[in-house]
Amino acid sequence: MSVSQLEKDLNALKNTEQAKLLQRFFKTAPGEYGHGDIFLGIMVPTQRKICKKYMNLNFTELQKLLNSKIHEHRFCALAILVNQYKNSDNLQKEEIFNFYIKNSKKINNWDLVDNSAPKIVGEYLLDKNPSTSLRTSKKVLYKLAKSKNLWQKRIAIIATFSFIKENQFNDTLKISKILLKDKRDLIHKAVGWMLREVGKRNKSLETKFIKANIKKMPRITLIYALEKHTKEEKEFILNL
Repeated sequence: MSVSQLEKDLNALKNTEQAKLLQRFFKTAPGEYGHGDIFLGIMVPTQRKICKKYMNLNFTELQKLLNSKIHEHRFCALAILVNQYKNSDNLQKEEIFNFYIKNSKKINNWDLVDNSAPKIVGEYLLDKNPSTSLRTSKKVLYKLAKSKNLWQKRIAIIATFSFIKENQFNDTLKISKILLKDKRDLIHKAVGWMLREVGKRNKSLETKFIKANIKKMPRITLIYALEKHTKEEKEFILNL
């Protein structure tokens, strides 16, 4: 199976009307976050089914997909990488992680980030010692969080979902604090989502963070973060 055959398989399922809907949903107009993204109009379950035939594509072939302006090409590349990571040994996992980070600016829509960052970046960094090199430790998340690139910032915070699931909250809170200064809605929502996930496991810790940062916290972040709180808790916090 080759990357050209994968592209042919996807192209054969092109749906023009669905593509128009997806281009609006993923904000591809000039000035919007997804400007320039091109869709074939193929729904995710169908893409995943096609990708199963191409799980052995190498980095050179996957690079071609990640370089593509077509959203479904990049989605399939990442779906394949996630599967390869899951079924690899430690050395291969490091190679996949490095390949992912090298291409982080090409993982350039929120669904691409959200479906891959925790499963590759988060999983790889979960047990890494902070004293190791920048390239292979959690320090890389802080570098991404301070980037000017929207998608690298989102990768930084969404990757910590893997830490949260293991009740490791420190990096999520530190990166959230860095990103509170960002002006973009997609970062506000991502931070709020991760804070909400922290709150599901440790509500008092989440509440403490919100109280300490409420004056600089974007409204949408606050709304997302408080979703699992009671009405009374929300009213108390919102009136601080």
